Amino acid sequence: MTDEPEATTADQTGTATETPVDTSAEEPKKEKLAQTVDIQDVGPCKKHIKVTVARTAIDKQLDEKYKQLMGEAQIPGFRPGKAPRQIVVRKYRKEVFNELKSELLLTSLEQLAEDHEVAPLSPPDLNPSTLQIPEQGDFIYEFDVEVRPEFDLPNYKGLQIKRPVRTFNDEDVKDEEQRLFARFGQLVPKDGPAQKGDYVIADMTTKWQGQLVGEAKELTLRLDDTITFRDGVVPQFAEKVSGAKAGESRVVEIQMTDSVAQNALKGQTVQANLEIKDVKKMRLPEINEEFLQQFGAQSQDQLRELIRLNLDRRLEYEQRQSAREQVLDKIAASANWQLPEDLLQRQARKSLARRVMEMRESGISEEEIQSRERMLQRNVLQTTAKSLKEHFVLQKIAEVEKIELDEDDLNAEIERIADQYGESPRRLRAQMEREDLLETLAAQLIERKALDLILESATYEDMPIGKEATLSSAEAQAVEGQMQDPTAPPPAPEKEKEEEPKTSDESAEKSE
Repeated sequence: MTDEPEATTADQTGTATETPVDTSAEEPKKEKLAQTVDIQDVGPCKKHIKVTVARTAIDKQLDEKYKQLMGEAQIPGFRPGKAPRQIVVRKYRKEVFNELKSELLLTSLEQLAEDHEVAPLSPPDLNPSTLQIPEQGDFIYEFDVEVRPEFDLPNYKGLQIKRPVRTFNDEDVKDEEQRLFARFGQLVPKDGPAQKGDYVIADMTTKWQGQLVGEAKELTLRLDDTITFRDGVVPQFAEKVSGAKAGESRVVEIQMTDSVAQNALKGQTVQANLEIKDVKKMRLPEINEEFLQQFGAQSQDQLRELIRLNLDRRLEYEQRQSAREQVLDKIAASANWQLPEDLLQRQARKSLARRVMEMRESGISEEEIQSRERMLQRNVLQTTAKSLKEHFVLQKIAEVEKIELDEDDLNAEIERIADQYGESPRRLRAQMEREDLLETLAAQLIERKALDLILESATYEDMPIGKEATLSSAEAQAVEGQMQDPTAPPPAPEKEKEEEPKTSDESAEKSE
């Protein structure tokens, strides 16, 4: 008798039936590549990796490839498969070495990932076209790679967190309703000075250190707590301009963002002089059933209830943002993190996209998102550093707690966002794929689950807050010139194309 399992058995009727044979245990275990790896820290979040693949592994695979070719090669003057090995080697050496290089490199990198804890943030700085398998000796390649920072997590359960709280009243709902209706209203002249919520028509000149850096005519500016230009932010705008009349002027300070046209003005403050041409107020549209239907409401009372729910969602967003900041402060307080500037530049766009996505999910209007986005760009690298630290902390907690994301979670979130905007989930997913946002959404969902876990065990101290500051935006530049994209990744360094060295046999072929 043998130890092999029988392939067939008989059922109760006597009919032979096949019994599945588990052959998985019989599959040979994949042989590991003979290689040594040297990993060195060469800077913040950066490692230099040197890999040496032993010559024995190279020769073994070369021999296997040539043996296979010996039976298939068609060489003029010889019957198929009968050409001498040295002739086959000479004819196919270049193709074999190139094929082997690709296979060895792939196998080597896969084994490197399995054997060593390297968590890359971006593809390694490795150009395969510059690598060559030598005629003699080991195959050596080396590269730099950006990795996640290494840090220890302190206890993140049972944290004490201050939670901003506020109860929205009828006046808050009415103010929000008027801002919502203002998009459909009409500006009309106002008798008397400008007050918060009014509009001024003004010519603006901006100066820095006494020199003129920008001019803009006939700007329409709403008097809100903060107003954002395309390249700058003005805090306390309503306070500084309130009381102004046509023919008067006001001076405000504009804090320039990293998108300003002149590099010297990044993070600087310029003086803006506003010559008030006119003061206007908003005449709201007629409120009827047809008008209300575009907001998904049948009556004004129903719309106000929807507005109240949206205000609560926005407060929840602010609470979570506050909690994230406090969690990061408590967990990462002992970590001396240094993130390289080139990494921050490359991650800036994804970081900002994640914040914008979170704001949209919280019901914040596109106009306000635009204003908040500009405020985040005041110092985009600092903002990105903060966001990345949150990301690294929450991702590590997710790994420790074995928090995972499946396709159903991702689809459910896409459907929720699509429903919020009255969009088709399939179309939204396609758009997110085109804009490379699916990975961002997945990371956001993982972080949300990790944050929820922390917040479930936290203890809270409610901190009442006042009325939220109002924001508006102006489609004008404070400083003239071509604006910069602060989230654009730095240009890749141009590398000289290296000519592949010829083997001795290739040189001989050329001479023949």
